[in-house]
Amino acid sequence: MSSHCRFCAKTVLTAAALAAGAWLAPVTAQAQSAQAALGDARAEAPKSEAARSEAPAAAPGGSAAVQNNPAQKGIAARAVDKVKDMFARVPCLPPKGGYKSLGSLPHVAGRLIAGQPVTIIAFGSSSTQGYGSSSPEFNYPNRLAAQLKRAYPTADIAVLNRGKGGEDAPEMMRRLQTEVIDMKPDLVIWQVGTNAVLRNLDQAETAKLVEDGVARIQAAGSDVVLVDSQYSPAVNAKSEGNSRMMKLLGRVAELRKIGVFPRFEVMRDWHERQAIPVEEFIIPDGLHMSDWGYACFAQLLGDDIIKSVGQIKLGVAVPSDVRTYRPM
Repeated sequence: MSSHCRFCAKTVLTAAALAAGAWLAPVTAQAQSAQAALGDARAEAPKSEAARSEAPAAAPGGSAAVQNNPAQKGIAARAVDKVKDMFARVPCLPPKGGYKSLGSLPHVAGRLIAGQPVTIIAFGSSSTQGYGSSSPEFNYPNRLAAQLKRAYPTADIAVLNRGKGGEDAPEMMRRLQTEVIDMKPDLVIWQVGTNAVLRNLDQAETAKLVEDGVARIQAAGSDVVLVDSQYSPAVNAKSEGNSRMMKLLGRVAELRKIGVFPRFEVMRDWHERQAIPVEEFIIPDGLHMSDWGYACFAQLLGDDIIKSVGQIKLGVAVPSDVRTYRPM
């Protein structure tokens, strides 16, 4: 993708090679396996992420020592996964100061710990559907699915895309039961509010609908994360309304004790602090994200989900009322 070229520097390849070497240096046979895996990863670099994520976890052509030693094979496989993950990631940064946790995701964590299938539903409008991406594999739900597959290679994780362009809370509520709740998801990522701003809808009524929807999702036993608007020329032209909408979503999150992924602030950081031109992550319509924009958004959201799940798996107490992270 052309929008990636600006960021695909030699440092990514170097870092991946160093990571593989660091994992496998103590054992010659393991080093040979990592070298083979690194060659595969380089060969796969131009391919789609979907193709990379489906590649075998074990290094092809490994030595008999690695093949016959389960412990060494496990180390080699983890090294290969680490290399592939580094190649699959786009080199984007989180907001300065890092993250506060999304809070507790007990349903997702519990099912991963128990080795049970996990269903995640991406619910929203056109930026969930993937408008502006060059192909479906580059929309954010598919990018997120690939990242979670790399992070949990033995888990059965499905990310279902329930985005529909042009909708906001009124339309989404009409399909909430059949397309979300009836699917019995473990996590719902609900992107909402942008079209309410652009169409000058009653924002208080929008927030009330979102609150009711979140309550219904929680009553069905699912974790919920809200996603606010994107930083883009079309949204920025409605700055006052957008600011109010984000505050209202924050109040819903506070009331229902759920997380908010602050997409607007994350994307603004790309432009204002990281000096990335808006046209690198927004397509010419001035609203929807490019392949790179979707990839970085999915990547940072996935990082936070993985972090939240990891805290629970390690027994770290995550306050249930931690709702969002913000740039420091």
